Amino acid sequence: MSSIIQKRLAADILKAGESRIWIDPNSADEVSKAITREDVRGLIVRNVIQLKPKIGVSRGRAKKLAIQRGKGRRKGQGQRKGLATARTPEKREWMNKVRALRQMLATTHNKGTISSKEYRDLYMKIKGNFFRNRAHLKSYVEKMKKE
Repeated sequence: MSSIIQKRLAADILKAGESRIWIDPNSADEVSKAITREDVRGLIVRNVIQLKPKIGVSRGRAKKLAIQRGKGRRKGQGQRKGLATARTPEKREWMNKVRALRQMLATTHNKGTISSKEYRDLYMKIKGNFFRNRAHLKSYVEKMKKE
């Protein structure tokens, strides 16, 4: 005999889905006689009706990959999606460049290599994105000193 009603009652009592209810196949006739909720509760207590464990997705592989990425692996060209500016925004790159250039300019000014007027001129050139990098600034200063 079918035990659909008992399964539904058990699911309601155990607050789980019907798919997670397990009924002992050896006690099928005993389960079919259980009509009321109290009868079903008795079967649950005697472990004739049980609740199957939840099935989840393991995070083991994901954790392993996260550890690898922490070490700097799996970050090559093939793993990247989107533009380079999505990883480090253009503004952040600009800030890093300008700060490095201004720091270098300040040290050269403090050493007395360049005058205050030249310092101001170069500072404004840095602001106007004239120099590509520190090496470019250094070569420009050297060329300026020769002239």
